[in-house]
Amino acid sequence: MKTTFAKLALAAMLPLAMHAASAADWYPSAYGPNDEIGAANLLTPDVVRQAVTLVKSGKTYPLAVPVHKELPAFRHRSFRLYNVQVGQQGGKSLGPNKFTFNDELVNAWTGVGTQLNGIGHIGIDNVYYNGNKAEDFVTVDGVKKLGVEKVPPIVTRGVVLDMTAHYGKAIVPGGTEFTVADIQAVLKREGLTLRKGDVVLFNTGWLELVGKYNQQFLEAEPGIGMEAAQWLANQGIVAFGGDTWASEVYPNPHSKEEFPINQYMLARRGIYNLELIDSRALVRDKAWEFLFVLGQPLYVGSTQVNINPVAIR
Repeated sequence: MKTTFAKLALAAMLPLAMHAASAADWYPSAYGPNDEIGAANLLTPDVVRQAVTLVKSGKTYPLAVPVHKELPAFRHRSFRLYNVQVGQQGGKSLGPNKFTFNDELVNAWTGVGTQLNGIGHIGIDNVYYNGNKAEDFVTVDGVKKLGVEKVPPIVTRGVVLDMTAHYGKAIVPGGTEFTVADIQAVLKREGLTLRKGDVVLFNTGWLELVGKYNQQFLEAEPGIGMEAAQWLANQGIVAFGGDTWASEVYPNPHSKEEFPINQYMLARRGIYNLELIDSRALVRDKAWEFLFVLGQPLYVGSTQVNINPVAIR
């Protein structure tokens, strides 16, 4: 009888043990149990030096979209800028030297416009990169770990993959999933091979919808699926992104999960997401690889922030 009960108890506990093992198979991080910057560890001096050699003409490309109150944003997010002329109402200057000035106050979500999504932004069932549990580090004043202020400057090789040419469409339809075969075909056409430390950006034409078809812009988008995400992560990239608002296929054709690719890339692999990157000028110039430079605002405790990365070739 005791043997039977022991077997039953073991049988009952086994699924729980297997679940616990599978739940923790992605942490601690390969960069160490206390790591807070994930794939940014790959940004070594050698990676930076190699990227700098890509600069031939010195031409620069801003990769951000202008941020304003009409810019479509994910669900609840909004942006509002106010000009506040403190003490100058009615056209009065401050003091005898006729000193006047403009001062701006911004009431906004940090996830409006072109943005860096840090590895503390997306979790899996309240567990974030490197096994950090929300209850241990998330507060109303921001996160105590994994904040964007911890992320070093991202200076590396950037590559842009023109999916519009691959599919022969000015705007790749929403819901189109990019596979490994698709990515490899574009890399071959552009004469590129991915290398460790790269930032990989996808040009889909999706920004052409902004200001014209905002609802369509937010309802769906083309992007990478899980197979492609795993392959990209295994190439040792630091960040992925593009001209869409989530950088993954949406809605996902294989999963009812919300943003499973972001869950995988940020939480499991520590890879950053760069959203609403304007790569149109790069594509026009066929600048498939370039020096990518980003020094993001250091908002202590934030997991995402507006950015204007620069491409130099």
